[in-house]
Amino acid sequence: MTNRLLRFWPLLVLLWLGACRAAGPEKPARTVAEFFNKYESRSGFHATTFEPNFLTRIVLARVGKISDADAVQALTAVRSIRALTFAPTSSGARDLTERGLLNEVDGLLRSERYEPLPTKEASGGNAAYRYAVRRSGDRIKEIVATGRQNDAPDSFLMLAISGDFTQSQVDQLQKILPGISGEITK
Repeated sequence: MTNRLLRFWPLLVLLWLGACRAAGPEKPARTVAEFFNKYESRSGFHATTFEPNFLTRIVLARVGKISDADAVQALTAVRSIRALTFAPTSSGARDLTERGLLNEVDGLLRSERYEPLPTKEASGGNAAYRYAVRRSGDRIKEIVATGRQNDAPDSFLMLAISGDFTQSQVDQLQKILPGISGEITK
């Protein structure tokens, strides 16, 4: 019996290593929620969830009185915002930002059938964000924005905004978010 077990030992070790790798931390997330859960407790990452009244206060304090009705309606349509930030402190961490995180987000957005929106240049020197939305009929239920933190060029930022939006409201949020992302991620 011992000889039989020794013969299969290398096979058992390979199977065990394969199972550990498949269940390990490098397995790509399949959903936005899973992505947050995967990274929020890792070193260098910071995750925060905000309720809509907080966002409204930030925007009103930052831009004063909003006169555009679509912008006000967009803010009132927000149910929650989840923010995940990462600022690398080593070259290996910068590789994670450039290849790992962005590729993983792109893959999960494709597999979950998010619709990418055209990237618009941000004003005031703010980094441009990439946006993708999840629709239900003609309404947009979730917006995912990815980009960089304003003060850290090798960083990563992901915002997941849930609500009930029209396309016009999403257009307004695309104008507002780059200017207030620093406030949201503090």
